[in-house]
Amino acid sequence: MLKPLALAGLILTAAGVSQAEPRPERHAQVLLDALREISGVPGMGAAVWQGDRLRWQGSSGLRDIEQRLPVQGDTRFRLASVSKPFAAVAAAQLRVQGRLDVDGALGPLLPELEPTLAALTPRLLAAHLSGLPHYEARDAGRGGSHHATARSSLGYLKDRTLRSVPGSRYLYSSWGYTLLAAAAEAAGGKPYLELLATRVAPGLAIGPDETGRSSAMTKAYDFGVMGLHEAAPHDYSYSWGGAGLAGTAPALAEWGGRLLQGRVVDVATRDWMWQPVLDNAGQPVGERTYKMGFGWRLDTDAEGQKTVHHAGVTAGARSVLLMWPQGRDAGTSVSLLSNAMWTSSIERSAELLSAPLRAPLPGLQPQPCPVEVSRFEGELDGAALAGRARFRRDADGLCRGELGLPAALARVVNPGPQPAADKLAVIGLQGELARAALVTPIGLADWRAQADGSVLVDNLASRRLAIRLQQ
Repeated sequence: MLKPLALAGLILTAAGVSQAEPRPERHAQVLLDALREISGVPGMGAAVWQGDRLRWQGSSGLRDIEQRLPVQGDTRFRLASVSKPFAAVAAAQLRVQGRLDVDGALGPLLPELEPTLAALTPRLLAAHLSGLPHYEARDAGRGGSHHATARSSLGYLKDRTLRSVPGSRYLYSSWGYTLLAAAAEAAGGKPYLELLATRVAPGLAIGPDETGRSSAMTKAYDFGVMGLHEAAPHDYSYSWGGAGLAGTAPALAEWGGRLLQGRVVDVATRDWMWQPVLDNAGQPVGERTYKMGFGWRLDTDAEGQKTVHHAGVTAGARSVLLMWPQGRDAGTSVSLLSNAMWTSSIERSAELLSAPLRAPLPGLQPQPCPVEVSRFEGELDGAALAGRARFRRDADGLCRGELGLPAALARVVNPGPQPAADKLAVIGLQGELARAALVTPIGLADWRAQADGSVLVDNLASRRLAIRLQQ
């Protein structure tokens, strides 16, 4: 008969086993490797910037499967929609210089626009309030030609019908950022990529996506019915502002650090960007858990600290930049980049990936590494489940475990397109297993020990998972 695991019964005196927690940098690398392995993504890069320095840079897996070339610190990944904040920052810089009225109509800057688009404003575009649609069926061939400037791609917007009255509701649109980048280009008097290199992200390994044209780039992969395959060629120059950039994980994290320090735009402008934009009814706009600022998503972490972030997904990429502007972790910037499209809770994954390098959480319920367990029972949204479990301490003293995957939980964490897993990993974050990361194909979820000996797991596709470990 299985008996609930009594915390007091776990004695941490195994001969020759160190109970010291590993170095934070090593800890973060273990998390990155585990996430990359269970997701099936070929390669990942990540970095944490704190204060005025790069605290950690991690690389995992391959940038080129065929040639078995590893991801390195200087490997560039597609940023996908993490490109959008760069266009927003370009517009904010021009606002400070008095060269761009963010509430003024675009028509005087871009006289080639049709009247409906000419009446839009940069603020509407940056907050996805313009009414412009996202990609439509007519856009299927959009990656087949190259554009030297942002403005030269405005032909794609000809005869576009707005989906809603401007300012009335949030409607995500990458085409809105094609238009915002063109407006910045016109107001700045320079090609958009020159603005990026000289004013927005000078000296950083961030620039146009050159997948297939530059050895600095990782190859881009997608999951198909036969497994991984190289993504079809796609030229993102039609949307430098919306999806067309690439960069290294350290460069992206450093750019976030510069923003936090007020080195890209002044602090007042930064804070202005990080205020919710209001719709015509005076209500803040956004979706899921975040509100939308001027090009940025305004959110909170698991502890209620304010965060600012943006994520992206496209063929051959999944990406995020996450920052803490205030609170216990103020000054921290985290990047997480990958070279395949996969379904993930990537913002929370970046949050947990960086946890070993951030301030430890107070008030956690102690839970030593449960090396004696063999099973778990629990509930997923109230429905019972059970499976096998085992835990160990690795050579660094890190508590690590495996959970078998019951069918009900498998349906949550195996949505595809990445390969389905048959088990999940657990990696301690703090206090052995007081806090841990549950490593799943859809990202890292937050494992917290409870006073009654159970565990609650948060950030698992908005589901509630309770676990009780058993001997």
